[in-house]
Formats: sequence, structure tokens, C-alpha cells
Amino acid sequence: MSPLSILKWLGVVEMVTLALMLLNLATVHQPGISSVLGPLHGLAYTCTVITAVLCASGQHRVWGLSLLPGIGGWLAYRAAARVPVPGQ
Repeated sequence: MSPLSILKWLGVVEMVTLALMLLNLATVHQPGISSVLGPLHGLAYTCTVITAVLCASGQHRVWGLSLLPGIGGWLAYRAAARVPVPGQ
């Protein structure tokens, strides 16, 4: 798997875990769900930022977008997909 496709899937996982945490908070607020989704979202967020730095190819905009919680991973993927890869 290329780092770009990993960034795409990490962005999706980050977005979904945040949406599920907010849904849990707005509805039933089960502590068990929060205790699982919280660290999972934090891990996905951290991995998204690290992967975006690796995919940035010198573009600060790519990893800067990844710092936005929830949607940042997906935006960073879209920005990184537009950056030409050196040597190709």
C-alpha cells in the first residue's frame, strides 16, 4: 500500500470515529463506547498527521490540513493527491 492510500483510509477512520463519538455523546453517552472510541480516534489522528508529513513532498499545506480534527485527514489526502511525485 502506498502512503497516499494509507492517508486516505486513516482520514476515513479518523472521521468515522469522531462522528461515532459525537453521536454517542448526543444520544446515550455510554462510557464504554467513549473509552474505546476516544483512544482509537486519537491514534487515527496521530497516524494521519504522521502519514501526511510523509506524503507532503515539501508541501506545508498537506500536513497543515491534517491538523484539522475530523475532516483534516481527508483534506490532506486530497491535497497530497494533487502534488506531483518527484521523478515521475
